[in-house]
Amino acid sequence: MDNLSDALKKLKITATDSTADSLEGCLDCLLQALAQNKFMRNPCVDAGLIPPLVQMLNCKDQEVLLQTGRALGNICYDSHEGRNAVDHAGGAHIVVDLIRSLCSKTDPASEKLLTVFCGMLMNYSNENDTLQSQLINMGVIPTLVKLLGIHCQNAALTEMCLVAFGNLAELESSKEQFAYTNIAEELVKLFKKQVEHDKKEMIFEVLAPLAENDVIKLQLVEAGLVECLLEVVQKTVDSDKEDDVAELKTASDLMVLLLLGDESMQKLFEGGRGSVFQRVLSWIPSNSHQLQLAGALAIANFARNDGNCIHMVDNGIVQKLMDLLDRHVEDGNVTVQHAALSALRNLAIPVVNKAKMLSAGVAEAVLKFLRSEMPPVQFKLLGTLRMLIDAQAEAAEQLGKNAKLVERLVEWCEAKDHAGVMGESNRLLSALIRHSKSKDVIRTIVQSGGIKHLVTMATSEHVIMQNEALVALALIAALELVTAEKDLENAQLVQILHRLLSDDRSAPEIKYNSMVLVCALIGSESLQKEVQNMAFLEVVSKLRSHENKTVAQQASLTEQRLAVES
Repeated sequence: MDNLSDALKKLKITATDSTADSLEGCLDCLLQALAQNKFMRNPCVDAGLIPPLVQMLNCKDQEVLLQTGRALGNICYDSHEGRNAVDHAGGAHIVVDLIRSLCSKTDPASEKLLTVFCGMLMNYSNENDTLQSQLINMGVIPTLVKLLGIHCQNAALTEMCLVAFGNLAELESSKEQFAYTNIAEELVKLFKKQVEHDKKEMIFEVLAPLAENDVIKLQLVEAGLVECLLEVVQKTVDSDKEDDVAELKTASDLMVLLLLGDESMQKLFEGGRGSVFQRVLSWIPSNSHQLQLAGALAIANFARNDGNCIHMVDNGIVQKLMDLLDRHVEDGNVTVQHAALSALRNLAIPVVNKAKMLSAGVAEAVLKFLRSEMPPVQFKLLGTLRMLIDAQAEAAEQLGKNAKLVERLVEWCEAKDHAGVMGESNRLLSALIRHSKSKDVIRTIVQSGGIKHLVTMATSEHVIMQNEALVALALIAALELVTAEKDLENAQLVQILHRLLSDDRSAPEIKYNSMVLVCALIGSESLQKEVQNMAFLEVVSKLRSHENKTVAQQASLTEQRLAVES
């Protein structure tokens, strides 16, 4: 402690008046004290040591610069006070300028200095968004990328650059700056040289956050990252080694991430003839759960436009996905189930694919997961079925008469802990009626207790769901009013319709379909009484002057109908 006090005094007297040798001695003493005791960092700040230390960064002596960089890096390490003091003294700015001026020098002494300065900046900004943003605004990213390109043979400096990139790449603002550099090219070039698992992992940790940016996704694809990833997969797929298993997961996950960008995905799809697309297809029948998962997720990502979906269905992808699901029915891998169902759901969106997928047996394959207790699987199962039956009357009728399915839907309509599952269950119930227009389907839904859920759905905060519910309820009233009458009464449908028509915030289509439904309900004596008691005529007559012509016309028709019945 005495040595440290002595060093502090000497350094504080003034950094510029001392000789390089005496400064080195003081810095050695300081570094030793800091190395022996991490609690010395705050006393250094309290003693006012940071400003003279930062001043010493203007010294021309390389050894003094080296020791100063180390001392500042040490003081910043895991110390909020240390970082603040360096920030206030302008230390980061000087270090960034020093890195910039030394960047092109490849002599050992300069590379050593660069390594220390990069390490200092890493300690300075680690897990601190404000200081990371400050460095980004100083333009440190292009400098570090240039550094990586020039000094890629220097392992220590390269490693320090990668850690710095890893720190900065999490910030959104950094990705925009990275996108204007050749980082993709440099990282891929570096990755190709790596043999050791740790070094590859380090590059992966930088690639993952960067690949969240669509511009960088495309740059990485164009720089040849995909080929590197496929090679990693090929080398590690049959290995049980922990490192290989980790590499396989990281590489395949990163591959899926690259496919989330529209341009990068389309480039790799190459009209369905691309070698990358073909390789990914081969992952689906693999024995590795990780590859099955990545393969199914990749197909779901490729299936983001109609052209790709149509091509894939025409070329037999559906059977591959159904075979994969078959392998995971009993005690299967939930993430694989979820991914395969996601892919099937996306593939079912184009109109021309629906009938093909239904005749291939997709609905039956999906129904095997009706017993699943996992909300993510339930959610995708519901979405897939809903996409499949869109405008497919026969399939909608067949599924709508399936009592087990309808009972499960009614059960899931009450899954208040899982809003997604609850919403999709309601939408599928409505879709079964809307697309089948079948009395048998309506009777099955009534018997299973589904009517109250459709009535509740009419009060949803989402207009599309409200509308779907009202159309389904209008079909129920038109086709099976006697069967559903009691349930509609108990669910207080008439009161809800009165509220929807009175509410100025209700969308025009909601008002229109509510009036259509009111007209249909008049066919029931008990419901007609409710309509008369709630003074609907008054509300409807106001809507005759509605700005939407369709609503105004329907209001006139509804008013006439109500007047006749009263």
